[in-house]
Amino acid sequence: MTGYERINNLFSHKPIDRIPVGEDFWGDTIDKWINEGHIKKGESLTEHFDFDLDRAGLINWYADPAYGQNRLEENEDTVLIIDGNGAKLRYQKHRDSTPEHVDFLVKSRASWEEYIKPRLLYIDRRRIPIEDFKRRLKEAKVQKRHFSSDAFGPFELMQRLCGHEMLLLSMALDPDWVKDMVITYSEFNIMHWEVLFNEAGLPQSTWIAEDLGFKLKPFMSPVMFNDILAPGYRRIFDYLHSKGLKVIMHSCGYIEPLLPKLIELGLDCLEAMESKAGMDMPSLYKKFGDKLVYFGNIDARVLESNDHVLIDEELEKKILPVISSGGRYILHSDHSISPKIKYDTYCYFIKKVRDIEINKTK
Repeated sequence: MTGYERINNLFSHKPIDRIPVGEDFWGDTIDKWINEGHIKKGESLTEHFDFDLDRAGLINWYADPAYGQNRLEENEDTVLIIDGNGAKLRYQKHRDSTPEHVDFLVKSRASWEEYIKPRLLYIDRRRIPIEDFKRRLKEAKVQKRHFSSDAFGPFELMQRLCGHEMLLLSMALDPDWVKDMVITYSEFNIMHWEVLFNEAGLPQSTWIAEDLGFKLKPFMSPVMFNDILAPGYRRIFDYLHSKGLKVIMHSCGYIEPLLPKLIELGLDCLEAMESKAGMDMPSLYKKFGDKLVYFGNIDARVLESNDHVLIDEELEKKILPVISSGGRYILHSDHSISPKIKYDTYCYFIKKVRDIEINKTK
């Protein structure tokens, strides 16, 4: 069975021959494995590990798509950049990390309406990676992999614009402004997808990257989520489903309280189910059952231990309770593969999962 068949069968409640596999890697991990001679520079890890799915096609989200990122200052350890949204972010130079939020151009509804919103209301072809997407889609067809278009959701786009602090405060103090941003960014995605899909071809799913929670709590209450964010997700999910695509949502953090609404809106697959934030796949499966395809939840800290016994225990604890009851699952860590994880450990990990019997999987 090919990756294309395996993932599509999973979404369609049809039998599969083994657990599908996908993964994301830190850049530092890739550099380390190249230096150690395990992979070649420029080599596709999707092909190297024979993953079942691949993705591409992220729309350029900056208000000024030509501006990109420009350096303002740097020292031995960090670099301060300003991006096409006017956001100032400080990055570590010698390791992958989440950037420090230094300052933002958008601090109010007025600055949103003056500097940003007018640039998001029309199709700008510079934003759309048509040729790269077309090439990657063709490669996925030749390699018989499931292919997903890559996207940022409205919450991710808003926090990149004005930062978490301003965004979350505004959800409480000026919800109408945030609702306007949600719908604007949702329609922004849709009108650019329409060009991408019409000219480059349709994938099988769309992978929407969001980070809606932190440890043990979402960033907002379910009431605020339902009122402010859900209308945008409904518009996005309905559009993608109208194209025959499945919806995969990535979110770090604890988002279990938000799942009933996301499922009601039509979410097909949840990734990454961050274990260290409190997400537990067997518990989620008991609550939501076969309403979702589950994707991830393998604690990256266990993989970082490079202890095969602990890895075996994690797989038995997380995966077997779900697939033995007919649950649908795709392998992924609960975040991504850090340089603490040895190449041989990762190879052991995915082989162990591919060898799991799934004869009880629906």
